Amino acid sequence: MSARQRMETVKGAVLALLADAYQQRDRVGIIAFRGLKAEVLLQPTRSVELAEKQLQRLPTGGRTPLAHALALTYETIRRITLNEPDQSILLIVLSDGKANVSLPESVLTEYGSAPWTQTEQMASQLSSLALPT
Repeated sequence: MSARQRMETVKGAVLALLADAYQQRDRVGIIAFRGLKAEVLLQPTRSVELAEKQLQRLPTGGRTPLAHALALTYETIRRITLNEPDQSILLIVLSDGKANVSLPESVLTEYGSAPWTQTEQMASQLSSLALPT
C-alpha cells in the first residue's frame, strides 16, 4: 500500500471519529505537521463540517516535524485546560513516527538539537499535563 493509500485509509478512520464527535457534541481540533513545521489548521470547534473540510485538504508526505506538532498540541491543550479545567481531552496523533525535523528557533529553548530527543522531551512535557487516559 502506497503512502497516499495509507493516508486515505487514515482519513477514512478519522472521518468515522468525526461522526462520533458530532453525535457526542465534542469539539475537534486539527494540527498538521509536515515539511519544516507544524500548524494549527483548526482550533477546537464543534463544527464537524469545518473539521472534515480541513481533514480533506490535509497535506501528506515529506518530512516529519513531530516535536513541533507535540509542542503546539501541548500549548493548545494547556490553554483549554486553563479555561475549562473539567474538559475531557482525547488526543490522537497520526504520524509515520519518523521525527526528523528539529524544533523551529522560535520554539527551541532548553531542548537538545536532535529531532528525536526533542520529540521525546515534548512528549514528556505533554504527559506532564496529567490528562485522564
